[in-house]
Amino acid sequence: MLKNIKGKTALVRVDFNVPIKNGKVEDDFRIKKALPTINFLIKKGAKVILITHLGEDGTASLDPVIKHFFKISKLSKSKIEFFENIRKFPGEKKNDPAFAKKLSKLGDFYVNDAFSVSHRAHASVVGLPKYLPSYAGFQLEEEIKNLSRAIRNPKHPFLFILGGAKFSTKMPLIKKYLKLADYVFIGGALLNDFLKAKGYEVGKSLVYDSKGIGDILKNNPPAQAGKLILPIDVVVKSGNKLINKKVTEVQKNEIILDIGSDSIKTIGPYIKKSKLILWNGPLGKYEDRGDKATKKILNLISLSKAETIIGGGDLVSCISKSKIKSNMFVSTGGGATLDFLANGTLPGIKALG
Repeated sequence: MLKNIKGKTALVRVDFNVPIKNGKVEDDFRIKKALPTINFLIKKGAKVILITHLGEDGTASLDPVIKHFFKISKLSKSKIEFFENIRKFPGEKKNDPAFAKKLSKLGDFYVNDAFSVSHRAHASVVGLPKYLPSYAGFQLEEEIKNLSRAIRNPKHPFLFILGGAKFSTKMPLIKKYLKLADYVFIGGALLNDFLKAKGYEVGKSLVYDSKGIGDILKNNPPAQAGKLILPIDVVVKSGNKLINKKVTEVQKNEIILDIGSDSIKTIGPYIKKSKLILWNGPLGKYEDRGDKATKKILNLISLSKAETIIGGGDLVSCISKSKIKSNMFVSTGGGATLDFLANGTLPGIKALG
């Protein structure tokens, strides 16, 4: 428990790695989610040093993020300081103990409120807790509490919707939730891999890896039979036209952009009867007119009574303008959400002890 922190300095790891266009923050979802922890520390009289990265290589300036942060938080600049883009330092990604120790000298205690980078064994995530009293921020606690509902004694009927791409990163989830969930519905670029594994034409669609899918399709044990639901139709880009067609009718020159209207109708009854819905990854190529199914299914879920957990990353970008109902938890994580759902913890959580 945090006690007597007045006058002390908190090193707070946040994840403000947000999309920036023309020098302005495009989506501040992650920034807003960190505000309760920051406000709490300041009300208790602590000084706060925020540590974040922006971009992969650390060359990006934090100026647009800092400007936006103070605009939305209305907090005094005298109480909050931003450390430099943490990935500017080679010791961060290497989890260099000397770098972590040097960093620790800037504060009296450490708070991790960056769930979305807690799958990274970086100095500011797993190194700092070795040198300072360490705590979980409110958002990190919320993530653990809500995502755990899909792992430990989940409510049934339980529907797992999985979209996005990169089959290799999703394979552990598919295997795990074919056991845990009652139904697993596949969409996104992931569907292309499944269709290819079934011998269907996928045209010029994005395909990552159909290895291993054949085993899932062939070797489902009796307990998992009927759990896997694949769309029956898709929206393809043919020239400049969008056409809804059966999965068996895709041509070599076409690109699958989204799941089709009949598939949306198919998933409707499953949504209606579910008590728990876990959804990770968009169901179409949302940046190229393939966002309709994701929006329609989100609307169906918002009308249901199911407790809903929505995985972060690209799906959050896709739905950030939609209305989120009170029993819908939206994760700030992308890869971190996938790793937590697969393993039940993350390196950054373990480091807090």
